[in-house]
Amino acid sequence: MKWFKRILLLGLVLSCFLTTACSNLTKEANQKDTWAKIKKRGSLVIGLDDTFVPMDFRQKDGQLVGYDVDLAKAVCKKLGLKADFQTIDWSMKETELRNGTIDVLWNGYSVTSQRKKKVAFSRSYLRNRQVLVVKKSSGIKSFAQMKGQAIGAQSGSTAQIWLDGSQKVIKPKSKVLYDTIPSAFLDLNAGRIKGILLDETYAEYYIKHEADSKSYQVILNKEVPEDLFAVGMRKGDKNLKKKINQALAELQADGTLAKINQKWFGQKSNYLGKVD
Repeated sequence: MKWFKRILLLGLVLSCFLTTACSNLTKEANQKDTWAKIKKRGSLVIGLDDTFVPMDFRQKDGQLVGYDVDLAKAVCKKLGLKADFQTIDWSMKETELRNGTIDVLWNGYSVTSQRKKKVAFSRSYLRNRQVLVVKKSSGIKSFAQMKGQAIGAQSGSTAQIWLDGSQKVIKPKSKVLYDTIPSAFLDLNAGRIKGILLDETYAEYYIKHEADSKSYQVILNKEVPEDLFAVGMRKGDKNLKKKINQALAELQADGTLAKINQKWFGQKSNYLGKVD
């Protein structure tokens, strides 16, 4: 029995040592500047959720398209790189970035104070805000009317972050998290939830392309702050951040950014924010 206890104790000590060592290696890797490695490889590995319309999504033939796809390709062309798009579990996005399986997060990725602790952000390139989508038949016309109801959001999204700290604005009975927003819409249509909190860019585009688009109601609330989309990267990638920022500024100056805005959003003014 004594030998068993000693072996168990040794195992626990070794496990703790390995966990600490791996954690330190991960932190060290997060602080490295990987631009030379990326340039040598010749491609930028971009992590995304390929169901996030109109930023990154698959057409019926499987082709990846979207606002961020167009913008990322334009930036990569400026950098002399190929855009290598990788679909990831969005709830694990920062982990994927930290572990080095991707180089950047580029997928309607909103700048938040919570995320700033984990990643470095490029300058922003698009305005956005969170909205509530309900079925018109529900009779719900305000955030306050969601009190006592079930609300859905994508796991790891800006909507989830806001919901977790918004008790004074919206008081749902329960919060249901989904891997993808289309799954939330399935539950909304089936009556399993009463509303979805999500990006306005997604809501407007998705509903517009639904056969029963008139059955939905998009609700705004002035207490929900506007957020900005930007590219997320590891904190150590200072050279990559500098080069992406320069490319975004050039694309704004030469009119490319405006053309991409026009292509995906038309003249919708609340989306057409200039790069900060």
